[in-house]
Amino acid sequence: MTLAPAGFGPVIQTAYVVADIDATEAFFTAQFGVRPWTRMPDIEFGPQTCEYRGEPADFTAHISLGYLGDMQLELIQPVRGKSIYADFLASNGPGLHHVCVEPADFTASLHDAEANGAVVTQRGTMGDGAMEFAYVEAPQLGIGCVELVRIGAPMQAFFEAIKAQAFGTKAEEIG
Repeated sequence: MTLAPAGFGPVIQTAYVVADIDATEAFFTAQFGVRPWTRMPDIEFGPQTCEYRGEPADFTAHISLGYLGDMQLELIQPVRGKSIYADFLASNGPGLHHVCVEPADFTASLHDAEANGAVVTQRGTMGDGAMEFAYVEAPQLGIGCVELVRIGAPMQAFFEAIKAQAFGTKAEEIG
């Protein structure tokens, strides 16, 4: 799989699909000192903003964010509906689901990935364009799930506030 010229860029997040978000938060807190967690219960992904395997999506998930150093951790617990998260949990059980990257050129990177054999399994937007995301997979090449994101200013500020809380600093002190 050739990702040039656009490339994906560095990994900014690791994400886990879980069956019990409370237990997984507790594990990461006890074993790695991750705290505090920012919990977002019942996040709805609807047909106006999200697609699942090329069709309009309609699912709900609990999401929790924390930081382990500079790495953002995301926990996703499917609640209802069809999604790549529910698929993963049903076929694999809980575990590491994807890494997330923020390419310099989201559109070009997504196009390059598809041109090189990757398939978009889920995509959408959040918060009136605060974030655009697309999950790509190329299992025939040994490439699991990678999330590409374009993070707008409102979502970036939200992530910086979570990170600042994790480090006990003000958001503007985090570089």
